[in-house]
Amino acid sequence: MIALLLPLALLAPPADPFAVDTFRPAVDRIQQAALADETTWLRMQQLCDDIGHRLSGSKHLERAIEWAKATLEADGIRVRLQPVKVPRWVRGEESLRLVAPREEPLPMLGLGWSSGTPKGGLTAEVVVATDEASFEALGDRVRGRIVLFDNPMPAYHPAHGPGYGETVRFRVKGAAMVAEKGGVGVLVRSVTARSLRTPHTGAQASADGVSKIPAAAITTEDADRIHRMVKRGQTVKVHLQMGARLEGEALSHNVVAEIPGRERPDEVVVVGGHIDSWDVGQGAHDDAGGVVMAMQTLRTLRRLGLTPRRTVRAVLFTNEENGLKGALAYAEAEQKTRHVAAIEADIGAFAPTGYSVEHQDPQRAGLALVRLHGLRPLFAPFDATRMEAGFSGADVRPLMPAGALLLGHRTDMARYFDVHHTADDTLDKVDPHQMRQNVAAMATMDWV
Repeated sequence: MIALLLPLALLAPPADPFAVDTFRPAVDRIQQAALADETTWLRMQQLCDDIGHRLSGSKHLERAIEWAKATLEADGIRVRLQPVKVPRWVRGEESLRLVAPREEPLPMLGLGWSSGTPKGGLTAEVVVATDEASFEALGDRVRGRIVLFDNPMPAYHPAHGPGYGETVRFRVKGAAMVAEKGGVGVLVRSVTARSLRTPHTGAQASADGVSKIPAAAITTEDADRIHRMVKRGQTVKVHLQMGARLEGEALSHNVVAEIPGRERPDEVVVVGGHIDSWDVGQGAHDDAGGVVMAMQTLRTLRRLGLTPRRTVRAVLFTNEENGLKGALAYAEAEQKTRHVAAIEADIGAFAPTGYSVEHQDPQRAGLALVRLHGLRPLFAPFDATRMEAGFSGADVRPLMPAGALLLGHRTDMARYFDVHHTADDTLDKVDPHQMRQNVAAMATMDWV
């Protein structure tokens, strides 16, 4: 849909019923084909079950890239691989153990980009901070200790969405904050509102001129327990062992596949997700779903013999999780390409709900949003009619300065952060019918 209309949306008045009726015959074919295509679920199985997790720099990731290329070629779609140098971070062996006031192993996951502990691990007392103010109040008590950032993520709210953005900052910058004050390690409460004692990993960042210290996520249940013990005046000590290390760079690739446009082939609409994942679970919702949505969008148009007005290009980005090297490399290599719009699917494979829209010029974003509101009847069959201003996605964001209109493919996020960045992000958490609905929604958006 974007390939045909979104450039006009910047200037055109709101769509009328005639416009919807004009697109209805092709859209009905697209949606019927997408909802009936069993290869969508087969390809999710191939990516998640047969290949599994896909950390940047790993053989698993490159196997996934080769699989995607071969699969798209088998669909008769033109494909190329775009070389990208990515960091190779290795988790290594890791463990966490409560040693005082009693002995007990604790579930944990080291944070991406974290350094490891000294050989044999480290044992230290734990102090607790709930926000920046309480961290500053610790003062010299940080030195030589491990800091637990216990900042609970708010529960999902239908009107406001998840509270991820309110709490993830401590996962990202906590290690640098603690290292600057002489702390020896960091534990962060997993960034989720619901848990069955499952730790959530994710990227963290170090600061220039500050020593690197190990950082790990613990479960919300254990964060609560440690905090309770500290509040009661107990001395809590843990033994942390992490073999995390950075092993230079590795060669990876973006997968770039496209269907040339029939009228304006030099104008490109990108659809994409990221093909890498964290090294736990299968990366089913994050982001095998987005990858397969983009692949199946092209397959659907190709099978039906529908050639879009503008070129529709699927980009499967590498290294989103711990570097964004794929997104940056694509934007750099494609500077001369006229990107009209870009859609990113990186918020799970639950039931589709609609699209977020952003542009470097808020007025142009607003005009496009008005146009999309007029086309909502086309998305009514699967209730993906919520069109609103908002963040699109990290991988398409580098295309914004060149004037591309950016859209985020949205799904029902009520349960997304239950499995986000965990060993539980596996294919059994994805519903096959909802996955096909996502393909139908994305293919519709690409066509109109």
